[in-house]
Order: sequence, then C-alpha cells, then structure tokens
Amino acid sequence: MDVRDDATQAPTPATAITDPAPRAVSRRLRIITVVATFGGLLFGYDTGVINGALPYMTDDLGLTPVTEGMVTSSLLLGAAIGAVTGGRLSDARGRRRTILALAVLFFIGALGCTLAPTTAIMVVARFVLGLAVGGASVTVPVYLAEISPAERRGALVTRNELMVVSGQLLAFTSNAIIAQVGGESGGVWRWMLVLATIPAVVLWFGMLVMPESPRWLASQSRFTDALGVLEQVRSQQRAEAELSEVSALAIKEEQQKLGGWQDMKATPWVRKLMFIGFGIAIVQQITGVNTIMYYGTQILTDAGFASDSALTANIANGVISVLATFVGIWLLGRVNRRPMLMTGQLGTTAALLLIGVFSLVLPSGDGRAYAVLAMTITFLAFQQGAISPVTWLMLSEIFPMRMRGFGMGVAAVVLWLTNFVIGLVFPSLVSGIGISNTFFLFVVAGLLSLTFVKLYVPETKGRTLEVLEAELRTRFS
Repeated sequence: MDVRDDATQAPTPATAITDPAPRAVSRRLRIITVVATFGGLLFGYDTGVINGALPYMTDDLGLTPVTEGMVTSSLLLGAAIGAVTGGRLSDARGRRRTILALAVLFFIGALGCTLAPTTAIMVVARFVLGLAVGGASVTVPVYLAEISPAERRGALVTRNELMVVSGQLLAFTSNAIIAQVGGESGGVWRWMLVLATIPAVVLWFGMLVMPESPRWLASQSRFTDALGVLEQVRSQQRAEAELSEVSALAIKEEQQKLGGWQDMKATPWVRKLMFIGFGIAIVQQITGVNTIMYYGTQILTDAGFASDSALTANIANGVISVLATFVGIWLLGRVNRRPMLMTGQLGTTAALLLIGVFSLVLPSGDGRAYAVLAMTITFLAFQQGAISPVTWLMLSEIFPMRMRGFGMGVAAVVLWLTNFVIGLVFPSLVSGIGISNTFFLFVVAGLLSLTFVKLYVPETKGRTLEVLEAELRTRFS
C-alpha cells in the first residue's frame, strides 16, 4: 500500500480497534518483552551489587569514605553520559542495535570490575559499566513503549522496572549467599561482581532474533518494515490502522526536521516538555532512593545490625521492591499516572522523616535497627510501587517520535547526574551531619518534588503515543 497517500486520510484510530490479537501474536510480544528487559535486570544487578560488595572491597582495596563515594558514583557518572549517548545512538541507528551494543558493554564492564587490582581501575571499570546502565535505562523503555499497544504500554514498559528491582534483589541475595560461603576470605566481592556477565550474554544472544522498533523504522521512512513488525505484535487490522497513525506523524516530523538540540531550543512546546522531563527525572532521584540501594547495608549497620545480619536483612529491601513493582504494574492499568506519582511522593517523604526521627531519638540496639528496617521497607514500597515505574514510563511517553530516544536520554542525563551527586556526597553528609539530618534534607526535597508534580506534570494514560504527542503539542504550544 502507499503509506503516504493513506496517511493523509482519517483512518480508524488504532485504540478504537478491539479485535483480540491471535495467541501467537501475544506470545511474541511477551517474548520480546522478556528478552529486552534483561537490560533492566543488568541495570538492577550492577547498581545493587555494590551494596554488599563495598564493605569487602573497602578492606581489599583500602578505600576511604572519599574513594568509596568515587567507586559507587563513577558508575552513575558513566550512566549520565551513557544515557544521552545511548538515546542519540538509538535514534540514529535503531533501538535493537543499540541494545546489542549495550550487552557487549555490560559484559566488558562487569569483567573489568571483577578483575580490577586497584581502586583506579575499579573506578574506570565502573564508569564503563555505567555507560551500559545509562544506555539501557533509556533505550529499553523506549523500545518497549514503541512496540507495545497503547492499552498495555504501562504494564509492558513497567516490566523493565520489575526486572530492575529483580536484578537488585538478585544482587542482594547472591551477595548474602557468597558472603556466607566465602566468609572473610579475600576477594569474595569479585564473585559478587562476576555474576553480571551471565545476563549480559543472554541479552546479546536474545536481541539477535528480536525485531526493531516499528516506530523507529517509520521514522526512517521504512514503512513496509514497520508494518512487518507491527504484524508480529498486533492483529492484521490493528497493525494497518496503527501504521497509518505512525506514518502520518513520521512524515510530519520529517518535514519539520524535528530531532536534535537545535530543534529542541527552537520549538517552544518541545522545550517545555524537556523542562518537565528534567523535573520528573530529578523528582525520582531526590527521594534518596539510591542511598537505600547503594548504602542500605551500611545504613542498617549504623542502625544496630551486625554486618552479616545487615546483608541478610537488606534482602528484605529487595523483596519488597519486587513485590511493590508487581503492585505498581497492576495499578498502572487502573489509575492515572500523575496521582500515582504524587501518592508515591507522600509515602516516601513520610518514611524518610520517620527514618530520621528514629535514628535521632531511639537508642542503638534491636529496637532502632528494626524500626529503621521497617521504614526502609515502607519507603521502597512507595518508591518502587509508584514513583520509579511512573518515572520511566512517562519519560518514554512524552517526547516526540523522531527525538524520543534523544529526549529521554537528555532527561536521563539529569536523572543520573542527580543520582551521581547524591551517591558521591551521601557518605560525607552522613559523616558530617549525621544520618538523621541527612534524611531530613531528603524530606525537604520530597515536599518540593510534590509541588512540582502537582503544578506541571501532565497525564499520559490511555492514549497512543501519536495521540499523546498531538495533545502535548497543542497544550504547550
């Protein structure tokens, strides 16, 4: 068919077609989702493994509080660069090719961390690993958003967040097991780090047989190829209707040459979307979530747990993150994104306030230890059940098609740089002003975040990406 001629007509919207997809089509979509989200699993494992490995690494490599922060945050700096580079690369070369390249980086980075003989080499290897983490944090959600039907987009994109927290749980659990088996033997942390090479191999081989994003193909005027992919994951009628929507928008954006820094600066409605994207990214990080993910074992040790007990207790944080994400996936199909994000902000802010209060007023011992553990679990329930799923989902939805990878990449740079700063200064803050005052700072940040979401963040649920783009263009022009 002549897509350009069809694009000028008014086809039936894809979301109005309710014929069920054949079973084989649904199965294909599930397989694509599982394979692609191994990028999320690696994201989670590589960011979570440092939590338990750091105390052992500190002894072997002679880390100070400053170099602890460097080892932890070098991954985050790499992730900031990887996010914008990966986003730009995925717009230029395709989502699938980018994920394949990221799988190779994951493997090289994990192996480099495992074999690192000095702190300097560890920092460099963690930076390389960060490039892969940042690229995956952008490319995988965009790939899933672009290949998903509108009514299932929330659930399928959030599967990546489920794999992220599952990767963190896997890291916490394997850390505890390896620590029990290896005891105080030198280099036990290397076994914790090397496990990340396995899912990297699975991701690379899996993506070899996965299709490219149909929307990326359409943005390159490869409409026949785009239809072929849509037919793998939609019914025939819906695939054709959706292609009409996608191709019409692709032609419009090609005429406008929308797709880079100059277009972002010159197009008012895109500038406003970038501002909102930056805000959503900062909101997710200044809850302090990654202080729990990276330094959770040390927080629990300071609260009164023994080192081995803290490693084991920290598994509870991973378990609640996975369970909360399941709840978040369920909620995303039933409630709007914006109120869900605000509810998460209220819950995390209250939990951080109580962590600070308990650390301040309760005497050291089991009472304070379990009170702090209960509040970290509560915090993660709201964070992973509401804030994190909505953040990555909305960032994959709000940007125009031709610059979706780039737009999300730039927003993710802000996210990872915020994460980097928090990861770098958290040990020094705790050392300087104490754990309670540190968490009180996060409480203030949480209140500011809640105000931003209420005033500026739009609702995105229930539209195709093309309809949503038209609405946001009209609203912010």
